[in-house]
Amino acid sequence: MSNTELILINISGYDRPGVTAALTEILARYDAMVLDIGQADIHHTLSLGILFQTTSDRSGDIMKDLLFKAYDLQVKIRFTPVTVEEYEQWVGRQGKNRWIITLLGRQLTARHISLVAEVVSNQGLNIDAIQRLTGRQPLGEGTLPQAKACIEFSVRGTPANRSEMQKQFIDISAAEGFDVSLQEDTMFRRCRRLICFDMDSTLIQTECIDQLAERAGVGDQVAAITERAMRGEIDFIESFRERVALLKGLDASVMEDIAEKLPVTEGVERLMAVLKRAGFKTAILSGGFTFFGEYLKRKYGFDYVYANELEVEDGKLTGRYVGDVVDGKRKAELLRLIAQVENVNIAQTIAVGDGANDLPMLSAAGLGIAFHAKPKVKATAKQSISTIGIDGVLYFLGFKDSYISETK
Repeated sequence: MSNTELILINISGYDRPGVTAALTEILARYDAMVLDIGQADIHHTLSLGILFQTTSDRSGDIMKDLLFKAYDLQVKIRFTPVTVEEYEQWVGRQGKNRWIITLLGRQLTARHISLVAEVVSNQGLNIDAIQRLTGRQPLGEGTLPQAKACIEFSVRGTPANRSEMQKQFIDISAAEGFDVSLQEDTMFRRCRRLICFDMDSTLIQTECIDQLAERAGVGDQVAAITERAMRGEIDFIESFRERVALLKGLDASVMEDIAEKLPVTEGVERLMAVLKRAGFKTAILSGGFTFFGEYLKRKYGFDYVYANELEVEDGKLTGRYVGDVVDGKRKAELLRLIAQVENVNIAQTIAVGDGANDLPMLSAAGLGIAFHAKPKVKATAKQSISTIGIDGVLYFLGFKDSYISETK
């Protein structure tokens, strides 16, 4: 080892085809061993780092040839010697916990990045890499209605206090109007296979029972029962039974009309196109009604629908339902059941929902995401999206816009 030299080279300058090839060809000519390499390109500006191992009798010639080649390529090059002890310490740090922090919003500012980076630093973590997942933003005044901005941090180390770190991210998100996600970077994050969605106020921007109640002329009565349930005076199943009873006599054909006019949430079509192309299994697990779930299944290609079946006789709703009510507990059971049927580890599952009855499902899944959720749900769920459409889920999975466009 006494004859060994470790040298770190940093190259920066205007990027053009062939820079990396030309520099690594010199290392190859001298049989140098590349121990680490990383490259980034920001607006045609190259930043390339290579740590290589050679012998003391070759290092001078290598650096001389690299210096001349860098001059020819019109890039800057800097050499830094690395001791064997420093390298061994660096090797020893591998295997430390790794985390992915995702910043998501209509627009991300320097302040947003600074606030998140400060929390990371205060927790004793090191940012290894930063990448932009969304496409390049056009210049112009204001923010486009459906604009998206996403930046991903790859972070290494063990947080001093993970729960406090999570709380700080929630507080920053609420105060600054953007979303922050903290995920452990495990093998399961990279191979999710099943994603389950709530329907009402998640995949669609309405509550179907409210739509039916309005058509039946009992909107106020149904709203009053819903309010009682939210105050905890009656449980979900009892409130569901009472609300459905009020729909007795409504013509069943009304459901088709409502289905065709459902206000679908921003990003559903894009999200489903990508998930299907990537091989995900998808499910709707809803406390709403099967009729509307099946409509969405046909339109967007969901694999499973579990919801509540309204009883129909002679073309009219009877005010009763068929089978067991799909409540919060049942949603979590169904997620586990589908995972078993599809031979998917529970850690490879995702759940997305907005209400308190989604919390058991969000907790059971490997990745639970509160989507435009009530404050209590956001505070309980580990991840949340409140600033953009439901296709923001794709960024939590590490998809880049450049990958997403390939599915079109």
